[in-house]
Amino acid sequence: MTETIRHELAQVNIALPKYPVDAVEFKDFMDGLDPVNAVADAADGFVWRLQDASGNATALRLDGDDALMVNLSVWRDTDALTAFMYQGLHREFLTRRREWFEHLTEVATALWWVEGGHRPSVAEAGERLAHLRAHGPTPHAFTLRTSFPPPA
Repeated sequence: MTETIRHELAQVNIALPKYPVDAVEFKDFMDGLDPVNAVADAADGFVWRLQDASGNATALRLDGDDALMVNLSVWRDTDALTAFMYQGLHREFLTRRREWFEHLTEVATALWWVEGGHRPSVAEAGERLAHLRAHGPTPHAFTLRTSFPPPA
């Protein structure tokens, strides 16, 4: 009998801040990180998020680009991620993102399935985002709008 491998949904999104993290114009965003992260940590379907000793990932960068902030997390499935993203405090932050971040013309978010227990690295996330940009949505890297089921 073959054991079924449980999969979880990894997501990465990147953002280009308009201001340094200590700028007064960025204060509302920085002050809101801990509350938003607490809501994520308690959300149904939340599994894991990338963080450093500060409790967030604002000091971590994707592909050595000192300007781009990275957010990397793992969720039970697309429904759990969507429920968190578009409700409550996170939704309030989404509505204000143009105050704090530049508009990126390239795809800034990628999703992919990982085996249960796997915690993706920033390098892995960068590869998935690059794949999505180069090939569009595929089972290797996709979007919420064009998603794929977990591997059989």
